[in-house]
Amino acid sequence: MKLEQTFSVKAPEAMVWEALIDVARVAPCLPGASISGREDDGSYKGEFKVKLGPTTAAYNGVLKMTSVDAEAQVATMDARGTDKRGQGGATASIVSSVHASGTAGETRVDIVTDFAITGRLARFGRGGMVQDVANRLLREFAANLEAQLQADGAAGAAAAEPGTVAPTAAAADDAPEGAAAVLPPTGTVAPPKPPAPAKPVSGLALLFGALLDRLRRLFKRKT
Repeated sequence: MKLEQTFSVKAPEAMVWEALIDVARVAPCLPGASISGREDDGSYKGEFKVKLGPTTAAYNGVLKMTSVDAEAQVATMDARGTDKRGQGGATASIVSSVHASGTAGETRVDIVTDFAITGRLARFGRGGMVQDVANRLLREFAANLEAQLQADGAAGAAAAEPGTVAPTAAAADDAPEGAAAVLPPTGTVAPPKPPAPAKPVSGLALLFGALLDRLRRLFKRKT
């Protein structure tokens, strides 16, 4: 099955490209996904969790960038995953291309995904539902990526600012009595907090959301 999708991000083209080819950085932007380690061959181990009713399905996966064309800004990533309980899995080839958007300050990303799924996730493929679910996931991914890039840009700008990082009154008040305040060195910025562990993406929420998207499109056609 093949999907062709497009999304735009309010961030510079070069910044979006660098993020998309960094597997460890970009994978957690997908709801339910997380990276657990890197192999010697450059591939990454990860996990994807989806909540299906009262149970949570977890998939172990491997992601690897197989082709990176920096000049054309086109990257290909192969992915495969298996259900931890042995109830199916998925394989995919994902080709992402980065382009300048017609809107100032925005970058367009085109994604072509060729994939196959088996087991419990295969139910999403019935009646074209997988297209709607994938579109909703991509919207959340784009929003998370944009938020991450904006945070990175703000952190970079703060790090470039000369001067001393002074303690706040609130920080001093919160310190234990008698304890010495530990402050970052002059002219430095504290490192960003690590990302929170990925929460399982709700399969039912995705399905209901996809159904609503279909109903909206149907209503628009009728009106």
